Amino acid sequence: MTHSQRLILLMVGATSQEVFRYVVLGSLFLLSVSAIAYYGYAIYAASRFFAHSPAYDQDFHPPVSILRPICGVDSKTYGNLASFCQQDYPDYQIIFGVQDPQDPSMDVVRQLIKDFPNLDIQVTTSLHTLGANRKVSNLSHAVTKARYDLLLLADSDVHVQSNYLRRVIQPLSDPAVGVVTCLYRSITQGWVTTLEALSTPTEFLPGVLVSTALEGIKFAMGQTIVIRRSVLEEIGGFAAIADYLADDFQLGFLPTQAGYKVVLSEYLIEHVMPLSTIAESIHRQTRWLVGIRASRPWGYAGLIFTHGTVTSLLFLLATGGSALGWSVLGITWTMRLAMAWFVGIRCLGDPVAQKLFWLVPLRDVISFMLWGYSFIGNTVEWRDRQFRLTRSGKLVALTPNLTEQVKTIAG
Repeated sequence: MTHSQRLILLMVGATSQEVFRYVVLGSLFLLSVSAIAYYGYAIYAASRFFAHSPAYDQDFHPPVSILRPICGVDSKTYGNLASFCQQDYPDYQIIFGVQDPQDPSMDVVRQLIKDFPNLDIQVTTSLHTLGANRKVSNLSHAVTKARYDLLLLADSDVHVQSNYLRRVIQPLSDPAVGVVTCLYRSITQGWVTTLEALSTPTEFLPGVLVSTALEGIKFAMGQTIVIRRSVLEEIGGFAAIADYLADDFQLGFLPTQAGYKVVLSEYLIEHVMPLSTIAESIHRQTRWLVGIRASRPWGYAGLIFTHGTVTSLLFLLATGGSALGWSVLGITWTMRLAMAWFVGIRCLGDPVAQKLFWLVPLRDVISFMLWGYSFIGNTVEWRDRQFRLTRSGKLVALTPNLTEQVKTIAG
């Protein structure tokens, strides 16, 4: 009698409870094995990406309009914004988009204009909102003052070096490229934000590199998006993404649908994260995860195959601490830590990964719980407002915009 025949007889003679147990054990085993394969491929994808030395043309430096949407300030705001004013680049302008003229960030902008008098710095303010996403509204107003065809969008919590512009625009020497985006390292304050940021170099960015290796990148990340004005207009301008939560995803996805390439730059940006409470961190991570789920539902569901830390631990518990369970756990965790070290520390040089590498398993457990929680409901909180997320990833306001209330009262 063959092994498969014995297994069939065993299943036939088993109770429904035993069959369920076999299914659970088999599923957890396969999920752990798939995670091991994923970790190995992530190491390969990272090594291939960082081994590549892109061509650098010192004579390619077309003029660039930098659009910076800002709202509020913290202790790092001036330094982050000033780093864009100190670029070793012949011709560029910076336009800050602010919604409220009384926003405290206006003081920072005025100081920048005073400190860099030879740089073309402009600011737009408007209480009018283009859609539910106020950041996109700020961008839509800022672009009206853009003088150049190349537009660079960057969040206000980004800090760069003086060679940033020269490096990130290089892929656009190819006319087939419509968008360039960047990887990043996290600079954090406080243990809550630091633990949150640990997932970026050890979990999220390895996934980006895997996606890039398998199918090419078809999205963008808000830390930096360089897009041709003609491409932006072709996809419908900022109005086309004004109601999306994941606006950065759309600025990469829509151009690929129009036939343009998105390129992942080798330049590493510093993402400066402020102090956060536990509640703020959970809200921010949940909003981010729900946005990804809405943007790439099947890919997001498929993340279950990458959560090897948890599935191997559950397999160990389900087997009652068997030798097989310990073997699967040992191999899975070894590969997981190897991937986190190689991508997060060796390739990205991320300071958070270097500091808290030993907490990767704990961070994985937290990520798994947040991933599961993100499937519950479609409500997100963003800047003290609540929204319902539609199936397509658009925001529908559940709480009124304070600005709109003021306008209504004033009218």
